[in-house]
Amino acid sequence: MQSIRILVLLFFISVASFAQVGVFTYKKIPTVKLKTVKGWPFTSDSITNQGKPIIISFWATWCKPCVRELTTIADVYDDWVDETGVKMYAISIDDSRSMTLVAPMISGKGWDFTVLLDPNSDFKRAMNVGPIPHTFLLNGKGEVVFQHTSFAEGDELGLIDMVRKLNRGEEVK
Repeated sequence: MQSIRILVLLFFISVASFAQVGVFTYKKIPTVKLKTVKGWPFTSDSITNQGKPIIISFWATWCKPCVRELTTIADVYDDWVDETGVKMYAISIDDSRSMTLVAPMISGKGWDFTVLLDPNSDFKRAMNVGPIPHTFLLNGKGEVVFQHTSFAEGDELGLIDMVRKLNRGEEVK
């Protein structure tokens, strides 16, 4: 009798576990104070895109993979915007010593997306960002549907494919 109870319990545990496969918990981004590159106050709840997908990438001037990722995306960003309406926010986690390097880097690289400053890493902590680059994809409701860390050439192709899926109303996996 005891063995039957254990088998039934194991069956229900396995069914409950199986039911969770593929389920993604959507998470809205927290409201945190940031700054624009010009030093103006900005809150993360202002990160919007009129119902279209949003990319948020945490980076720093001293992070070579971060700069490669943002430069690679910058090369195709106008095409992405024209095709999908996606909007990108690059969140610099540079501290007060290196923050002065952000504006010259944006200008020198010709990045057209919005760059914001998180000098105390408050937004980074609130989003549970570990190693950078750390990129999030939000759907048109502002819910996180995908995230990844690091950067390798070609990652941008997977990212734009997911943006296209969101625009078609498909689930991102």
